[in-house]
Amino acid sequence: MTRILVSDRTHPVLEQRLREAGFEVSVEPDHDYASLLRAAQGCDGLVVRSKVLIDSDFIDACPSLRCIGRVGAGMETIDVEHAEARGIRCLNSPEGNRDAVGEHTVGLLLALLNNIARADAEVRRGLWQREANRGLELSSLTVGIIGFGNMGQAFARRLLGFGCRIVYYDKYLKPEKLEKLEHLEHLDSLQQEADVVSFHVPLTAETHHYLDADFIAAMRKPFFLLNTARGAVVDTDALVDGLESGKVRGAALDVLENENMQSDALLTLNPKLLTHNCIFTPHVAGWTVESKYKLAAVLADKIINTLK
Repeated sequence: MTRILVSDRTHPVLEQRLREAGFEVSVEPDHDYASLLRAAQGCDGLVVRSKVLIDSDFIDACPSLRCIGRVGAGMETIDVEHAEARGIRCLNSPEGNRDAVGEHTVGLLLALLNNIARADAEVRRGLWQREANRGLELSSLTVGIIGFGNMGQAFARRLLGFGCRIVYYDKYLKPEKLEKLEHLEHLDSLQQEADVVSFHVPLTAETHHYLDADFIAAMRKPFFLLNTARGAVVDTDALVDGLESGKVRGAALDVLENENMQSDALLTLNPKLLTHNCIFTPHVAGWTVESKYKLAAVLADKIINTLK
C-alpha cells in the first residue's frame, strides 16, 4: 500500500482524501529534522510545510520517496532540483491561497494609500488629524506587478474594479493576455511607469534582494512598495534608505527579510522602518479559513494524481 507521511498541521481534508484514495496515511506534525528523517523511511509520499529543511542529504536518505508535497506555495525549503533529479515529484498548492493573497494585498495597498494604520493609532491616542491623513485614490495610480503567477494574477483581478492602470512583468511566465492589463516585456518599462510596485515572485537565488538600491534608483517616480512574497526579496537596508530619501513613499510588508521560516518567532524588526510610512502583517496574506481548506484539498488531488 502507498504510504504517505503528513508532517505538519493542515486541514483534515488532506488526510481524508488521501485515505479515500486508498493510501495509508500517518499524520505526525511535530518532527524535527532527525525524527522526520527516521519517520519518512519506507514512505512513498511526504507532506511538509516550512518547519524542516528538506535538503539533498534528507532526500538521498529516503530512497522510497516518490513525491514531496508542500502545503502552500513557496518551495525554498525543499531542494527541488535534487529531488527531481532523483525522480521525486515536488508538488505545491498555490491555487489554494491565491485568492487570500490577492485580497490581502489589495487591503494593504488601500491601507497604505489612505494612512489607515497611522490614523487608527492616532485616534486611539486622542488625536484627530484629518489633513495630515489625506489619502490618495487608487484610480489615479499605475500599479506594477512583478511576478504574474497565481498570486500576481489574483491581485491583478481584484484591482480591476478600482479603475487604476495595471502593468505586469514576469521574466519567465507568458500568461494569456488579460483584458485591461498591460504586459511589459522589460523590467525597466515597469520602473518607468509604476507608482506602486507589488512583488509576487518565489524566493530563489535570482530573486534574493530583487529590490535593492539599484532597483530603487531605477524607478522614475517615488513609489509605494508591497511585498507579500518572501521577505528576502527586499533588501531591508536599501528599503530604509529609500524611505529616508523619499524615493519610497511607503511600504506594506507581510513578510520580513529576517523572518525565520522554521519558527513563528519574530526576529528583531529594523527600528528605522517604524519611523516611516510602513504597515506590517505577520505573514498572513494567504492565511484565511478558506485557504486552509483549499491548500490541503488542492495538494491532496495532486498527490493522488501523481501516486495513483
